[in-house]
Amino acid sequence: MKLNAGIVTEKLKETKKFYTEVLDFGVRFENDFYLLLHTPNKTAEISFLQPNHPSQKPIFQSAFNGRGVYLTIEVDYVDDVYKQLKEKGIPMEIDIRDEPWGDRHFAIVDPNGIGVDIVTYNPPEE
Repeated sequence: MKLNAGIVTEKLKETKKFYTEVLDFGVRFENDFYLLLHTPNKTAEISFLQPNHPSQKPIFQSAFNGRGVYLTIEVDYVDDVYKQLKEKGIPMEIDIRDEPWGDRHFAIVDPNGIGVDIVTYNPPEE
């Protein structure tokens, strides 16, 4: 079984630019109302769909309202990714920090208002 989360958004162009230029995602498929992206290592995908498209049933037509969704991207070296994004001038929603449960992470926000938590998991300190 494979999971592909999808977000219905008016901001397909901005979303494509953010995920490909900021996070180095690739485009798996794209047309005028749908965008399927993959992570740099091609192990996960996320899709974006234009709202109210006539080819879609009502369940897939309402636009995301910008609240209540987050994404977590696990990386091997979170400090390196943080530095790269800071150098690109990407605003940080949460600056890099260590959590008591072992995560080292920071967060940014995509054009749709989705929080993107970028993390390296570490075992918690005793």
